[in-house]
Amino acid sequence: MSERPLVIHASKGERPLHAFGEEVHFYLTGEDTEGRLTQWLEITPPDGGPPLHYHEGEDEWFHVLEGRVSFYGDGQWTEVGAGARVWAPRGTIHTFKNTGDIPSRMLLATMPSGFEIFFAKCADEFAKPDGPDMPCVLKIAAEHGIHFVDF
Repeated sequence: MSERPLVIHASKGERPLHAFGEEVHFYLTGEDTEGRLTQWLEITPPDGGPPLHYHEGEDEWFHVLEGRVSFYGDGQWTEVGAGARVWAPRGTIHTFKNTGDIPSRMLLATMPSGFEIFFAKCADEFAKPDGPDMPCVLKIAAEHGIHFVDF
């Protein structure tokens, strides 16, 4: 295990991935962090957001950079703006929705890493000319310990 800091320059060329109506730019992956962390920028259109879900193996952290976002957790919705941070421990049912009229921008992280692999596989499904095969997407999610509720 490396005990040196990792510097990733802004010129590192990450390509955006698209799935579930989201645009995602991965900044740190398991490859960068030896499996400890995945970090990304998520851009969500108005009224967009993922289905209600939970993660078996990852804790998830959100930092709202721009826009208005409502988060669901512990049985209730809470709307927040830029600067708000949300913690979703593994196993908790949660989701979010862009409740503003501009795309929201959030910095997200999951610990440990692996979300980037799940999302890349889903992006491949969503990129198909006829759209995604949703049973396949659900299978990919289950293989990564991500479960959609009432989907």
